[in-house]
Amino acid sequence: MPAGTLYRGREGMWSWVAHRVTGVLVFFFLFVHVLDTALVRVSPQAYDDTIAVYKTPLVAFMEYGLVAAVLFHALNGLRVVAVDFWNKGARYQKHMLYTVMGVWVVLMAGAAYPVLSHAFRELFGS
Repeated sequence: MPAGTLYRGREGMWSWVAHRVTGVLVFFFLFVHVLDTALVRVSPQAYDDTIAVYKTPLVAFMEYGLVAAVLFHALNGLRVVAVDFWNKGARYQKHMLYTVMGVWVVLMAGAAYPVLSHAFRELFGS
C-alpha cells in the first residue's frame, strides 16, 4: 500500500461504497417511478404499456434487486447511525456490518418467494 493513502480495502470501505451505490440505485428507481406514474396524465395508453412491461420476468428480477438495494441501504444506514452516535460504535463497526449482512441475507431469502414467484411461474409454468 502506498504511503499516505487512505485506501484500506477493508469492510468499512466496502460498506461505504455499497451504501453509496445502493443509494444511487434507489434514487434512480424513484426518479423512473415518478416519471412512469406521470405518464397516466399524459397518455393512459402509454402508462398501460409501461405497466405491461413491468409484469415481465426480467423486471421481477430487477424488483428483487431493488429490494436488495433498499434493504441493504436501510440496514447499513442504521449501522452508520450506530457508529456515529454510539460511543463504542467505531470499535464494533465490523461486527455490526456482519450482523447487517446476516440480517440482509435472511430478509432477502424471505423476500425471494413473494417477489420472484410470478417470474418463475411465467418462465417455467405453474
